[in-house]
Amino acid sequence: MTMPPILAVEDLWVSYDRINAVRGVSFSVGAGEIVTLIGANGAGKSTILQAISGLLPVARGRVSFLEEDLLRLPAHLRVKQGVAHVPEGRGIFGNLTVLENLRLAAYLRRDGQIQGDLQEVFRLFPRLGERRHQWGNTLSGGEQQMLAVGRALMSRARLLLLDEPSMGLAPLLVREIFRVILRINRQGTAILLVEQNANLALEVAHRAYILETGEIILSGPASELRHHPQVMEAYLGGI
Repeated sequence: MTMPPILAVEDLWVSYDRINAVRGVSFSVGAGEIVTLIGANGAGKSTILQAISGLLPVARGRVSFLEEDLLRLPAHLRVKQGVAHVPEGRGIFGNLTVLENLRLAAYLRRDGQIQGDLQEVFRLFPRLGERRHQWGNTLSGGEQQMLAVGRALMSRARLLLLDEPSMGLAPLLVREIFRVILRINRQGTAILLVEQNANLALEVAHRAYILETGEIILSGPASELRHHPQVMEAYLGGI
């Protein structure tokens, strides 16, 4: 018996000032999968993540998470349902310490495992543990990205929406961030990834969807799309 996807997006339309930024997009993310959205700037990738997390209104379509209608919920209740968004630009609170940022992310939780989850974040990102009392705005770009991912984990998310996690980072830090992303996924968290580094995204993802001007033009296993002539020409430098 085939299990239903953890996330199902059907005929999604999102508009800005009467311009259709996303047009009729449909895709899914299965439990334990990494699915990546690939496209040029302005293709609608970040818009889709913002629509799923509740940061943008949806003109038409359906978004379901664990077979429940997400669109009827405000953004903070989508987090409570298990959907966490790590936005482009990280969005951490610079005037709070690392520890305060992480604890704030667990504000909707009423269980007794918050301290254990904090320790797990520090195991995943030892530098955050070393800087737990440091202000967020004094962290390096890489450390801020670690904090953004760690904060999402503190919500006990079953689905992570990751928007450009490698942006502005040195290659060694990019590899470190993606090692942790893979580890998180192997522990059972599904991931919807938007990443400008298409080669890296296709390397780590199970499946991929290629967007152009708000529409999906190609989809399939990431390992196959890495060798698709259209993808190689447009996003992989023709390699």
